[in-house]
Amino acid sequence: MSYTPSRPMGYLCLMLSMAMVGAYVALSKPLAIVLPIFLLAWLRFGIGALAMLRWLKKPADELPMSPQTRRLVFLESFLGNFLFTLCMITGVSMTNAVSAGVIMSAIPAVVAVLSWLILKEKITLRVWGAVACGALGIGLLSLAKNPHAEVAASATAGEYAWLGNLLVFGAVLCEASYAVIGKKLTSVLTPKRISSIINLWGLLLMTPMGLYTALQFDFAAVDAGIWWLLIFYALAASVWTVWLWMTGLKVVPAGRAGVFTVMLPVSAALTGVLVLGESLSLLQGAAFAIALAGMLLATLPGGKSAADKTELPLH
Repeated sequence: MSYTPSRPMGYLCLMLSMAMVGAYVALSKPLAIVLPIFLLAWLRFGIGALAMLRWLKKPADELPMSPQTRRLVFLESFLGNFLFTLCMITGVSMTNAVSAGVIMSAIPAVVAVLSWLILKEKITLRVWGAVACGALGIGLLSLAKNPHAEVAASATAGEYAWLGNLLVFGAVLCEASYAVIGKKLTSVLTPKRISSIINLWGLLLMTPMGLYTALQFDFAAVDAGIWWLLIFYALAASVWTVWLWMTGLKVVPAGRAGVFTVMLPVSAALTGVLVLGESLSLLQGAAFAIALAGMLLATLPGGKSAADKTELPLH
């Protein structure tokens, strides 16, 4: 039997999941400096697969997966694991954690827009206002200079900050799709099974590029501290955050769960400032505040039942 948390415990799981995602988004920057992108992603999925080997076993009370469930599991991995990882790691390597945090604060609004485009759900004026705030925040961010561009390993790092920001926004689209699909999967699979299967798909998708990169890489040149950081990153990204998010979604509607994505950009920005030594410029601070305002507009319920009505079913 799978564990079903109480509603408060579900909220706590969602909050911890997004806080951890924000932290590993920021910490992927030093990893991406040392390890090639494809190799880093492949090692992440490989470590996750070893950690979740026992989770692959089908519980006795679980029904066989339908063709629709199999398709959704693949999409959950392709968008939420494979593409998200590539966009996020590459994007953060070109920009900084604070900027990534600002952009990722648009996730709740993007979830709402995807529900309108794909699920034909009605969007209120308040949510459209949130979308406008997100666009304004990202617009301000594009005007802000990367404070680390002059000391970056590449002399052209500052020039490509816009591309890094664009890739991080691609990760936002992937994360929003992941949130929508995940709610449907929790009704038929346990959080442990979802975590292990989508990670395995991610490993399979990344193996050709990862193996090719590994054959040409000098592993002996990597410092021991990077390997410990890689292990934390892999376990956080592939195991802990996914299990916590899927566990929370078992008892929290997807729309209300979007509230807790506030922890992602906050955690990413704080990690960048407190751990990586990044600075928060006035323009970045303004962009961050506008993006947070948009996030609140998109996620705070307008009435007693508003949050529960925003659950996102997939047909």
